[in-house]
Amino acid sequence: MKFIRLAVVSLFCLFLSSCDENVVYKAHEDIDDGLWYIKNKPVFKVEITDTTQVYNIYYLLRNTLQYPYYNLYLTRNFTGPDQKLISNTLEEVYLSNETTGKPYGHGLGDLFDHKIPFLKNYRFQRSGTYTFTLSQSMRQNPLPFVMSVGISVEKVVPPGN
Repeated sequence: MKFIRLAVVSLFCLFLSSCDENVVYKAHEDIDDGLWYIKNKPVFKVEITDTTQVYNIYYLLRNTLQYPYYNLYLTRNFTGPDQKLISNTLEEVYLSNETTGKPYGHGLGDLFDHKIPFLKNYRFQRSGTYTFTLSQSMRQNPLPFVMSVGISVEKVVPPGN
């Protein structure tokens, strides 16, 4: 039953996202059994061809209602086409309200999808393949009830276009 629910949610999200022409890159990696180990570091390779374009870049996270925390610490390693490190950042993202426990994001059943911006109005310096590596930096290992993690790179469109 859980598998069917996850498949329906995944197809629904895929349908919604396939309509957005401003998405340059969108990918996620499923977390086996919903247990995110510290050693599991999903890698996302983004091909950028237009360096004049401004982009917004988002984390894509999916968790269940059973996720035991209101937040999630992520480490993001970001390298350029020359394999040089652009940034290595530890960030705290919020998945639910700290006081009420009400989940943020969009939910269906006990699954919640989050789209959290981490780089706004970003301009890539040169064309080529950029690499984003994500890892969980919580004290609990493995971190339970995280179903998938990913990123989305989207063109910023001026208002009225």
